[in-house]
Amino acid sequence: MNAKFSYLSLLLIILFSTQVSLANESAAVLARKAVSDDPAEARAAIEELRALGPQGLDALMTEHTTEINRHIDQPLLASGPEWLRLTHALDLVGQQKNAFISGLYWYTDLEDAKKAARESGKPILSLRLLGNLTDELSCANSRFFRTVLYANTQIRERLHDRFVLHWKSVRPVPRITVDFGDGRKLESTVTGNSIHYILDSDGQLIEALPGLYDPVTFQRNLTDADTLLKSLTGKVGRERQVMLAAYYLDRMNKISTSWQNDIKQFAARVPERLRVHPSQDFNALSVAPTAVTKARMERPITRSITSASDALGRLTDEQAWRLIAAQHSTDWILDQRSIALIQRQNPSMQRNDMTRLLQSFRESIRLDTVRNEYMLRPLLYSWLMREPIRADLGQFNDEVYTRLFLTPSSDPWLGLVSPEIYTAIDHGGVIKSQ
Repeated sequence: MNAKFSYLSLLLIILFSTQVSLANESAAVLARKAVSDDPAEARAAIEELRALGPQGLDALMTEHTTEINRHIDQPLLASGPEWLRLTHALDLVGQQKNAFISGLYWYTDLEDAKKAARESGKPILSLRLLGNLTDELSCANSRFFRTVLYANTQIRERLHDRFVLHWKSVRPVPRITVDFGDGRKLESTVTGNSIHYILDSDGQLIEALPGLYDPVTFQRNLTDADTLLKSLTGKVGRERQVMLAAYYLDRMNKISTSWQNDIKQFAARVPERLRVHPSQDFNALSVAPTAVTKARMERPITRSITSASDALGRLTDEQAWRLIAAQHSTDWILDQRSIALIQRQNPSMQRNDMTRLLQSFRESIRLDTVRNEYMLRPLLYSWLMREPIRADLGQFNDEVYTRLFLTPSSDPWLGLVSPEIYTAIDHGGVIKSQ
């Protein structure tokens, strides 16, 4: 009996191993066909690899590891036809521009992402942006995410191994072309912002990261969210809501404490009636700095934050923000893979110019980080504490783009056209296709 059982067990193991081997072989074959110079063959293979999910992208990355690493290590290496076919395949399978350097697979259907999350038990990182993550000219922040965050060695490994990734376009991104009239043109985007949402494996919103963060702060926020997710395991109903509220209040207090520590050198510039003295009750609801946008609080519990927000706007001019950001200068450095991508995108730039570019870019990221953390994050937490709006991700995102990013869906021009501004151009320069 035992011998028979052992024989059957061995047979099942052999059969399973054979199936896995055949599946891997099939994916490897598809990975080779995906870069074929036959467009039809390549297109069919890319579609099949995409349908395999993250395993399809992993197979493509594994099959072409040597070539991918060669181009990462030598960012100025010429892009021949084979490399262009490979990067094209990687971008389509991963649904991200420059997927060769991140190796990340993104779902573009939230229900598919939720299904994968339920099956794997992993949380979801859901990105909302203007334009598409596959586009060269998606909104600026999403482009910076691809360079600063998704290319970063530690972050890409964490996102790959511990999250189900999803992105959704909120609306097309406005593009601008400056034509100098002599054959030279500049193409870029104007306005637009992006936000990362962290959802549990059931697709429920628990955390939000607005705009661009430096890699260390982004990692720290992912760690905090991971701790929260673990603490919520098995918690339902009122108990879960209480734990979430406690987390959001704690985060607001920590941001407030950090803010107070950062502005000590500016104490003389704060009006006496708005200063926070050591003897005062230090509470996030009374001193947490919030967005310096024109968003207004509706809940009584957060009304007191508004005055602090107004004071923050008066207190911090551009130079003050830069001084505050400079206090965080030792927090992080650009990852070598991020630098390699920047160099690839600017192949003709001289070394000295590249050094200045990297320094300026790093300072901008640092400035974005402190502004997002001090100005936007507390307001988001005040919304997250409201369970009804948190339960509807679509509604929450509408609030974010309307009141936080000031780009409401009701404005087709994203604030770029104003009836109060005279342009001396027929129809104000507005052209509508018929």
